[in-house]
Amino acid sequence: MSGGHVWRGRLVRAGSGLVVAGVVAGVVVAGGGAPGTAVDGLGPADVPVPPAATTLVCAGPLLLPDDTGRGDSAFDPTPVDPVTTVSAVSSTPGPGTVTTLDGSTTPARLGSGAQGVTVDQVASPLVVRAEPGDTAPARVGAVSSGVVTAGDLRGLSAASCQHPTADAWLVGGATDLTSTAQLVLVNAGSTPAEVAIEVWGPAGAVDLTGERYLVAPGAQRVVPVGAVAAEQRRLVVHVSTTGGRVAAHLQDSALDGFTPAGTDLVVPGQAPATRQVVTGVSVEGSEVGDEDAGALRLLAPGEEATTAAVSLLGPDGPTPLPGAESVELRPGEVTDVPLGGVAAGTYTLVVDADQPVVASAVLTRPGAAGELDDVPSLERAWAASSSPADGGVAVLPETTAGSLVLAGLPAPGLAADSVDGGGTAAATVRLLGDDGRVVAERRVAVPVGTTGAWSVEALVGGDGVVTPSTSLAAPTGTPVVRAVDVVLDDGTEAAWALVVGLSRPDGVLFSVLQPVPALVRAPDVAVQHDPRLGTR
Repeated sequence: MSGGHVWRGRLVRAGSGLVVAGVVAGVVVAGGGAPGTAVDGLGPADVPVPPAATTLVCAGPLLLPDDTGRGDSAFDPTPVDPVTTVSAVSSTPGPGTVTTLDGSTTPARLGSGAQGVTVDQVASPLVVRAEPGDTAPARVGAVSSGVVTAGDLRGLSAASCQHPTADAWLVGGATDLTSTAQLVLVNAGSTPAEVAIEVWGPAGAVDLTGERYLVAPGAQRVVPVGAVAAEQRRLVVHVSTTGGRVAAHLQDSALDGFTPAGTDLVVPGQAPATRQVVTGVSVEGSEVGDEDAGALRLLAPGEEATTAAVSLLGPDGPTPLPGAESVELRPGEVTDVPLGGVAAGTYTLVVDADQPVVASAVLTRPGAAGELDDVPSLERAWAASSSPADGGVAVLPETTAGSLVLAGLPAPGLAADSVDGGGTAAATVRLLGDDGRVVAERRVAVPVGTTGAWSVEALVGGDGVVTPSTSLAAPTGTPVVRAVDVVLDDGTEAAWALVVGLSRPDGVLFSVLQPVPALVRAPDVAVQHDPRLGTR
């Protein structure tokens, strides 16, 4: 399948209310009457479309590596079992469930005063379903988290649970000798989904001879990407479906010899566009040329070359990214732009190009060397691109601490300009506890062209409008914050994410979480009586 036309799809985030709207509109057209036109003296009436339920699919446990050929128990790839949990929090009251993929078991329920739940010892993908209120869909978020403290999969592999989609772009991973990438497709629907995949690597599109996969209702299918696209140092995978929708992610892991070099889940980012935004880019100081410093990954999946201008928005405004002021992208070739030389801090990457591109960033943290390791271990996290229009909810995995990252986005072409006089990006932030109740509500703001980061704990003690320059400290006895619900001000061009981490003696384990976007209620539909239908 060629990459020249399929990529134009977009992630489907509309609820089933849109289907209802289409059916009602179809009845009006079939009757020969157009909305807004009076028939037999009767004017049109606005009929509200009921808000849809929200369905989120949460990743199951990490897929364990095959230790065939190791031959030495000292190099057991999984000396400890992954600890997998799923947490769900709703910021709006209403019933909800957390069920197994086939719907046979309900490990937890939302409602009855508990709008936040956690399921421990997760053995398979889970489905979170939250019923709507009277006038709007539920604002709900959920997160799947796998923690492995030793072995090949060492790391924190966390990802926000997803709305099922018919089109997903996964920018990350590799299938060279040091890496493993496994594509996980989960169908929580009631109809089979036929899934087509496209893969790009450093040399261009990979010939997959029309690979298609059938995913049964209530089932998960795993595709080892190395079996269909071997020896790719850099990957981009496009998933498109017919007949049903799926949740998709890549489990990416790497080794340096026998030393773990990071594991994380690559989740869908934004579809190809001339502007891509990657926030939550939390880096430690490094030197130019440091191969372990992380990278920005880019692909122009169309048939034309393009030049990408990359801006790095920091706390004080745009910061040069060495060698990335202008990046030439050949069509179909996956390119990594190193982040070596960037000062320690939290940033947002803004990519502007003449042709549509996709983007993500891989970030790293050094660990300690184990007893049998020649080099220190490495932790990695993938940050997907996000939509500037997204509000929504992001949930912190159990036992982790988090930072809210908010970027004020300049107009296209102005990312490298001074931020003086550029305006302010602002949002209302509600911090939710274990039970989903509001622990605190804060106003946050950043100058356009900058990125602000705040400890979630410290935000509980904030007062008034909290800006990046506001000195915050977590108050004594701070309640546990389980989720963050962000509502962007009207007209605000901003992007946000959560950076979550777990401190251990052998180093920090971390992940970057994108918010779960809230469903938008379908607009009212204008209908009217038409005597030609023969109804009364």
